[in-house]
Parts: sequence; structure tokens; C-alpha cells
Amino acid sequence: MTTGGFEAVFLETHNWGRTAGFLQKLGFEIEFETDHQSGQFRNGDGPYVFVAEVPQTQEPRTQFVLKVDDAQTYTPDDDFDVVSPFEQTHYGTQEMTVRDPDGRLWSLQAPGKQ
Repeated sequence: MTTGGFEAVFLETHNWGRTAGFLQKLGFEIEFETDHQSGQFRNGDGPYVFVAEVPQTQEPRTQFVLKVDDAQTYTPDDDFDVVSPFEQTHYGTQEMTVRDPDGRLWSLQAPGKQ
């Protein structure tokens, strides 16, 4: 079982504007911005960075997303702790969550169902 490497990094923030400005100063360009304090950035050919603002009462998280070409043919072996199997997302992809040996959660992202 292999992946296609890093697809994205999801960042939560308490201040969308400041985080967007910070990323732009680092050379990231905004690909799109939503109407609810979130958006996607890219710097070159690397993974995209999706930033979403969360309330001050919520701890901001960072999530790493690995690329999978086809969710239907991707089957993790028995050594993987699958937290949630592939499911269609509201933003058009399919995602699976696995837990690593130290308890961190990793997302696997495949193209959405056609």
C-alpha cells in the first residue's frame, strides 16, 4: 500500500486575515477564498495549503493529507488503524482517516466519485 505523497496541509487559525498575509509573505499565492474565512494557497508545484478560521474557543489543528489515486482500489493492510473509511466530502473528494503509531491522525484523499 502506497500513496502519491503529500496532497495538502489543512491549517486552522484564529485569524484568517493574518494567516493569509503570513502565507503570502512566504511566497504562497491564493488560489481561491471562500465567504466563510477560509481559502486555498499554493507555492509552486508542492502541496496546497487550505486555511480555515475557527472560533477562539477551539484549538487550531494542523492536518496532513496524502494523495491516493483511486479510493476504490486502495485497501490499507491490517497494520493500519483506520479511524474512518473513505467517504465522499462536501468539497468533492473522498477522504479516509488513519491513526499512526503515536496517535496522530492522517487523512488520505482520493478523487470524488463520478
